[in-house]
Amino acid sequence: MFDFFKKKEAESKKPVMPEILGLRLGGAVELNALKLRLIDDQTTFENVSKIQMIQAVGVVKLDEHATIVRYYTDDDGFFQVILNGGMTENHIEDLKLWFFFDTQGVSNDVEWEKQLKSGISKPDYELGGQKFYCVWNEASGNSPPVSMTETTTCSDGSESTTDQFVMLYERESKPDFFEFLMISGEERIIDYQPERCIVISTGINLSSADFEIIS
Repeated sequence: MFDFFKKKEAESKKPVMPEILGLRLGGAVELNALKLRLIDDQTTFENVSKIQMIQAVGVVKLDEHATIVRYYTDDDGFFQVILNGGMTENHIEDLKLWFFFDTQGVSNDVEWEKQLKSGISKPDYELGGQKFYCVWNEASGNSPPVSMTETTTCSDGSESTTDQFVMLYERESKPDFFEFLMISGEERIIDYQPERCIVISTGINLSSADFEIIS
């Protein structure tokens, strides 16, 4: 009997993962095939799977009102939803689909500080022969990475926390179509030791018409 109550108490403490636009942990999403064909030669990422299975959900609280929710898929990508003022569809400010391009390890404190100071954030960034331009510019011209902390829950129930230092870039690959580049310095503390890397991702704007929830 006591084991039963303990089990119920443990289950009640499990975090409730946000579900936005039908996106949810364990769900499946079908991308619009026409959309994929139309952008095929306009993006850095390629060979995108039409069916995306969501295997983890990450949540970032930017401030009292703004939240980022990321739905990580089995195709090395993620749907990113930025909300302001609430956690419903009516509060969506931005919706993007991202794919990981590369992850580079950072081996020591000196290199990490160098990345935070001048590696992650700069006026422009070249990737795959294409030049992307900084989006989050400040009037002073000095635009440090935006710091945030993401808590990620996987389908097996495991949870991790990552400190991130992020900069956003963009390029207009054809009139009125933009591809985005995100550079993120990521740090996790494991056994009292920092594990650090630079994560490079590219993505596009998305609308709810560009995908369908199939499970």
